[in-house]
Amino acid sequence: MFRFAKSALNLTGQATRQVRHVSTESEVFHRKYGNGLMVSGLGFCVAVWGYVLTQTGITWNLSPVGKMMPKPWRQPDEEE
Repeated sequence: MFRFAKSALNLTGQATRQVRHVSTESEVFHRKYGNGLMVSGLGFCVAVWGYVLTQTGITWNLSPVGKMMPKPWRQPDEEE
């Protein structure tokens, strides 16, 4: 049982060291590329939505209040 516990602690220590190493790498990555990625992502989204809104011709279900008037009522023609 002692060997098992010793190897389990060894594996836990190795995993902890790997997690610490990865976390410092991600901080460097975000510090180096974070603002550029955010700005380029924002530009991409604005460009795509600009295209969708202006060029695709999608009819957006906007409110017809004040734009539509009902047709006048017609009496059915009487047949005699």
